[in-house]
Amino acid sequence: MVHMRIVVPSHQAEHVLELLDKSASVSNLVFLERAARKPEGDVILCDVAREDASVIVSDLRELEVDVEGSIAIEDIDSTISAAASAAERAAPGLAGDAVIWEEVESRTSESIELSGNFLAFFALACLIASVGIYLDSSILIVGAMIVGPEFGSIAGLCVALVQRRPDVARRSFAALAIGFPVGIAAAYVFAVVIRAVDLTPEGFLGSSHPLTDFIAHPDVFSFIVAAFAGTAGVLSLTSAKSGALIGVLVSVTTIPAAAYIGVAAAYSEWSEWRGAMLQLAVNLAAILLAGVITLFIQRLLYVRRRHKHLDDSSREAAGLPVGRSRRDRGPGRGKPEPTPRG
Repeated sequence: MVHMRIVVPSHQAEHVLELLDKSASVSNLVFLERAARKPEGDVILCDVAREDASVIVSDLRELEVDVEGSIAIEDIDSTISAAASAAERAAPGLAGDAVIWEEVESRTSESIELSGNFLAFFALACLIASVGIYLDSSILIVGAMIVGPEFGSIAGLCVALVQRRPDVARRSFAALAIGFPVGIAAAYVFAVVIRAVDLTPEGFLGSSHPLTDFIAHPDVFSFIVAAFAGTAGVLSLTSAKSGALIGVLVSVTTIPAAAYIGVAAAYSEWSEWRGAMLQLAVNLAAILLAGVITLFIQRLLYVRRRHKHLDDSSREAAGLPVGRSRRDRGPGRGKPEPTPRG
């Protein structure tokens, strides 16, 4: 279940209450008349089965609640209520498979901000990976993978492509386009300093590195693992619990490859440099492709659920058209109908 706090202008409150009251997947409906001051209006509280959260929000947006008021969504860790259990049973599907698209958008928006901390984490991750490459240490490579902040921007780009949001796509791409060069530059400068002060580990050049050689020698399994990681990462992002995300980050070789590009350039090891460049390109392409495909399938399932919900009697009770969305624009439909005023 998720908890919704809805602030709605008083003239629209009756429509929203009718919508929620007639929705079988809604429980614990509370109405607080004129309780809101900014924006001014009424406050409506309710619990909604996670499976139907996005379709309910979509109905609320048709009523322009997001324009004239606000909608807040919070996860409920546990609830003891027969009414809540009945609401969950009324929503087809499993809560663990449900995607709240507004929640996904919020998560990705937070992780694609091109801030100073974002660039600092990028640089630090590449520096840790550089030391791992010098010492042929798999532990440091794994640590660098966890510190790297790149997956959030990649996920944001996947969401933007599936939802056709060019603004989010531009921000996500900008974060990656600036973050990776910053990390590579940090690794390069670090390697130049290490070389200048003669701290290069003995045998580093020209010797095999069994634990880190994979970074600059991509193969078909590099693509396969990155694709699996991209799928798992998106599923983790869209699920109720995202604890698996750390495991996904350990599987992604983007940060180590970026660090290897900088280190190899500092030592003019152009063969290794080309290998690391290819590894980075392969991983980014595989993660992006798998992420887009996974989100596209999830979006298709949501659209089917949304279309089925358009025939729900709760929409008629709220004054919304049955069988279609007020926001639809198609042949013969013209402009969306105006929002009903109570």
